[in-house]
Amino acid sequence: MAARKPPTERQRRLGAELRRMREHVGLSINEAAALHRTDRTTVSNTESARSGVSSDRVRVWAANYACPDAEYIDALAAMARERGTNWWDDYRDVLSAGMLDLAELEHHASGLRHSLALHLPGLLQHPDYMRAVFAEAVPAMTSDFLAHQVEFRRARSVVLDAPNRVDCSFLIHESALRVSFGGRQVMATQLEHLLAQSDRKNVNVRIIPFAAGGIPNAGGSTVYAQGPVPALDTVQIDVPTGVTFLHAETHLVNYRAVLDRMEQRALGPGESQDFIRSVLREL
Repeated sequence: MAARKPPTERQRRLGAELRRMREHVGLSINEAAALHRTDRTTVSNTESARSGVSSDRVRVWAANYACPDAEYIDALAAMARERGTNWWDDYRDVLSAGMLDLAELEHHASGLRHSLALHLPGLLQHPDYMRAVFAEAVPAMTSDFLAHQVEFRRARSVVLDAPNRVDCSFLIHESALRVSFGGRQVMATQLEHLLAQSDRKNVNVRIIPFAAGGIPNAGGSTVYAQGPVPALDTVQIDVPTGVTFLHAETHLVNYRAVLDRMEQRALGPGESQDFIRSVLREL
């Protein structure tokens, strides 16, 4: 029998929500197992995503926990029904699990909010700019691995053209427009590409100029993925060892506040396009 694939971040999130539901009503694993007429191993393995869970079981357990939020339960049941492979599975043997989880997160999001300071958003990057960014990696990437990274990042941008066309908001600090990865020509091509992407109806590019002064989360890169209900939102941040996903209620509240404050400092969409053009003329 083939070994079961390690759980994805989304599968772990489903298990974590079932655990939160249990803990919210103050039940131990043993008490929950008795309530569900199963054993503690089943409850533990389901909550830790070591084993899968059906949508029917999600609904039965939610009913046993007397969860009153029907919309939240429907969203969890829909997560449990997700099966099969997706385009990012083709990269399972060549890229980190965190990168695949990010693609999965973007794919299922009902809306995306990004903030970046030192480089431009991956979903809005031109391939030449991608190569220039990846060329700065330490240790250096092999040519094959770099090619996989570029190909994968380009594939992620399919979310901008998905049938549901989710709204994507990008808060970009002026410094990201001025750090010339790859030199002046590559940066000029990238800024032209950014302007073209900003014309999409579902893409909202906002520039935070130096003149705006200090901002929260300076230097950080954040993706805030909106779920079908706010309780299932997820924050993804970059760390030196890869990517990290956050979904505790406190994290969600704080990062929403951070992005809201950054938006208050940002130029409007039209002003932002004019600002990008002014930087482009200076190259």
